[in-house]
Amino acid sequence: MKQVNEIDGLIEQVNALNAVQPFGRITWVDQGAVQVSGLGTDACLGDRVKIRRRSGDDLIGEIVQLDGNKLTALLEHAPDRVAIHDRVFLAAPGQIFPSPQWIGRVIDASGQALDGKPLPRGMRAQPLRAPPPPAAERRPLGQRLETALTITNTLLPIVKGQRIGLFAGSGIGKSTLLGTLASKMEADVVVIAMIGERGREVRHFIDDVLGPEGLARAVVVAATSDQSALLRRRSAWTAMAVAEYFRDQGKSVLFLADSITRFAEAHREVAVSSGEAPVLRGYPPSTAHLIMQLCERAGPGHSDQGDITGIFSVLVAGSDMDEPIADILRGVLDGHVILDREIAERGRFPAIDVLRSVSRSLPTAATEAENKILKQVRKMLGVYERNSMMIRAGLYTSGSDPEIDQSIALWPELDNFFGSGETGEISQSFRKLELILRRAKAAPTP
Repeated sequence: MKQVNEIDGLIEQVNALNAVQPFGRITWVDQGAVQVSGLGTDACLGDRVKIRRRSGDDLIGEIVQLDGNKLTALLEHAPDRVAIHDRVFLAAPGQIFPSPQWIGRVIDASGQALDGKPLPRGMRAQPLRAPPPPAAERRPLGQRLETALTITNTLLPIVKGQRIGLFAGSGIGKSTLLGTLASKMEADVVVIAMIGERGREVRHFIDDVLGPEGLARAVVVAATSDQSALLRRRSAWTAMAVAEYFRDQGKSVLFLADSITRFAEAHREVAVSSGEAPVLRGYPPSTAHLIMQLCERAGPGHSDQGDITGIFSVLVAGSDMDEPIADILRGVLDGHVILDREIAERGRFPAIDVLRSVSRSLPTAATEAENKILKQVRKMLGVYERNSMMIRAGLYTSGSDPEIDQSIALWPELDNFFGSGETGEISQSFRKLELILRRAKAAPTP
């Protein structure tokens, strides 16, 4: 079977070869963009082009505008040594050739190795912008996953094929939480998209946050902040294409995107350069559709495929949960986890605001008894939250209200529970949670 697949892959590559290559000429050059004539009838919007510079090396770009026989292309790198009348060829379509040997490797947005070691090329092409599986053929969400964190094992469960948004400001522990999930969460393969990160941060995440244990089952796709908007945007598509490759092999894939905000910012640069108006608080109208397309590719596959469990992080400036990117994602995903700066400042990590976070896998992901426990915990947290100002000011008198008394007794233990990591089973997490409720005499009646 493997030999047949390899032969089919070779046939695809041979069929993709063109004996004749049309070319155009550069007629106009600007910072990061060129205009080309002579390819209008052969090129399509979104195609890649290759500029043959007089120095002998090539420069890659992407077509963002068509106007009769002329087209405009944005470049992946600065247009140094590009001259009028340089030849322009249509390049290979946006695709990569993943391989099982990519696991444990760090690659760029074009599918090239970043760790200095040879990268094997797979036999079959994987398109960067593939459609999601047909909605009517997709399986439902799968079983609950072990996450190694008490809070996501209980109140905010994650199931196979679920898509979760991770909303956080800077410096609240987002990268550490993603690293924990990448290293400990139940999955066959982990694919991590680092979009627009600082170069130092990429190295730090791989070495210190992810570590050798996490990298051993992961593929990291990185595009640093100094790279062009085209490459930063493409890194998300490349990572998703890698995830789809392993999903098609029947594997359970964990996809981590850090962050969708930088993906949207990169798209904004590209879209505005192509003439689209920034009308959505600085973002062009196509931003919402592009984010939805990316997120929809994650999730369960059809009957003979695996699944992609997606965690998409969002940088929330000033804790504004109504900013455009956060608002778009909340409507698309199957839940959201909010990291709170106040919780982080008092030293509890992960700094998840339980009451503002939601997992839409509930109540299906938990048993009837577990749902009763979760309902009671949320009730007690709500009671404490509503009365927290009075409690902290010392204005509440013990014995005035039994529910408030229970919430006060519960609060320190619940706070410690949410901040603890564990390696036990999910059932053990629920037993600990039930024990905490019983000690405070707030356990639900059977």
